[in-house]
Amino acid sequence: MLRRSARDFLAKECSPKVVRRLMEGDDAYDPALWKKVADLGWTALGIPEQYGGVGTFLDLIVVLEEAGRSLLPGPFFATMGMAVPALIEAGTEAQKKDALAAIAAGDARATLAVTEPSGRWDAAGITVTAKQAGGGWQLDGVKLFVPDAEHADYIVVAARTRGEGEDGISLFLVKGRPKGMTVSPLKTLDMTRRWAEVRFDGVELGADALMGPAGAGWPRLKRAMEWATAALCAEMVGGAQKVLETSTDYAKTRQQFGKPIGIYQAVSHKLADMLVLSESSRSATYYAAWAVEADAPDRSMAASMAKAYVSDAYRKIAGDGIQVHGGIGFTWEHDMHLYFKRAKSSEVTLGDATYHRELVAEALDL
Repeated sequence: MLRRSARDFLAKECSPKVVRRLMEGDDAYDPALWKKVADLGWTALGIPEQYGGVGTFLDLIVVLEEAGRSLLPGPFFATMGMAVPALIEAGTEAQKKDALAAIAAGDARATLAVTEPSGRWDAAGITVTAKQAGGGWQLDGVKLFVPDAEHADYIVVAARTRGEGEDGISLFLVKGRPKGMTVSPLKTLDMTRRWAEVRFDGVELGADALMGPAGAGWPRLKRAMEWATAALCAEMVGGAQKVLETSTDYAKTRQQFGKPIGIYQAVSHKLADMLVLSESSRSATYYAAWAVEADAPDRSMAASMAKAYVSDAYRKIAGDGIQVHGGIGFTWEHDMHLYFKRAKSSEVTLGDATYHRELVAEALDL
């Protein structure tokens, strides 16, 4: 029922025409669409009940799959897929009551700032510094490719308070736009999801901005990114399914030499391969989502296995979808390029396939 209602809503409210209008706008954000999403209760999915939430993480996975199918623009994934897990894993009780309650009610948007100019998703890539100052903290440095930061009311920032590597990483909850923080939009390949540079120049935060113990944030951040990885895979599976369905319908109706092109093996075999990749991606994703929510012993490996597989699969499916459509698939007017760009963007978000294969190898102690 949730899948059906989500698909019906997005077909009506987030059609390709709407996606293109938002994509070509200044920020790809529509407050009216966000309110409708919140009214459906989507912004409460997976948030604990004591903070105003409903449902489970797997319910959110279903909605995210449909969001990926429709290329939903705006801060839904950044908020629900990235920031909320970080708040759940690392936030203090006061921070959860404040931020999670506002998000669940649809009154706030949030994001997670991890990557920097190095583009790394591991602990070694975190060089933004946080030092104690005046009873609170001072942040200095640059975060790059922060999703939908322009409209974020809360930003969870990973910074270094001491040491190197995994030691000394701390998480901070930045509310609003404190003095010294600037958010600059970036023009990227996939304009349905906006990314930004967030610069901290002597940004002063209160002591209550620290999430959990100082210097012990990496294990919590790592767990949060496992939730986020499963969520992103769900989005990619939805997009892959839409590409497959669109390509199959086209192969049944496009005539060549008086026959549908789908009867030719060069096309039908490609579609069959796309189906196998799509179904395998869904299986890996839903197992990863269950493993993360159930806190299974193999949750880390399951999330990385899913991301490694789905990253490659979605890119391949989106590329083959363009090939099935032939010349029209390469045009700006057709939607295939929108899915290919989202596939390429999602491929590197939260680490590409190579990065996650390395994590799987480490988990297997190879």
